[in-house]
Amino acid sequence: MMKITHRALASAALAFALGAALPAAALAKNPMVGGAPMYASKTIVENAVNSKDHTTLVAAVKAAGLVDTLSSPGPFTVFAPTNAAFAKLPAGTVETLVKPENKATLTKILTYHVVPGTYTAKDLMKLAKDGGGEAQLKTVEGEPLIVQTKGKKVYVTDAKGSTATVTTANVMQSNGVIHVINGVLQP
Repeated sequence: MMKITHRALASAALAFALGAALPAAALAKNPMVGGAPMYASKTIVENAVNSKDHTTLVAAVKAAGLVDTLSSPGPFTVFAPTNAAFAKLPAGTVETLVKPENKATLTKILTYHVVPGTYTAKDLMKLAKDGGGEAQLKTVEGEPLIVQTKGKKVYVTDAKGSTATVTTANVMQSNGVIHVINGVLQP
């Protein structure tokens, strides 16, 4: 027969009470991005700094002075390029962009990856369907992105006509949502 102590009973009661008080999303398994769990209770920046696949993006956000913005309540939808996406750019591009004298250009590119509001993949699919196959989203930078869907895949096309695929969708944050993409978008 298993002995149940007062401490074990109190711990179980506390865990149950906390579980009942948390929203269902907080109890769900945290998605892994770049080898790190992404917590819905943390901000975009607090989560992104832990992803080994987004070190270039985090360095660029810091260089552009956007940490406070992406830590604010938002909400934001961020299309987050991976390190591999940045590596597809011509040699030296990232190194040039993070120089202090190029801060305005870097900020323009990064804010082009951010849309005000929270748009899950389901929301993006509905917008595209309602828009006859595509939807336009106005970015924080000011220019639009085109969202298209094919089956269950979401694609984002920039002003230059380059398309990135959402490879990991719906990484929920306390101040919005991140969709990991395999390309860098350019206004």
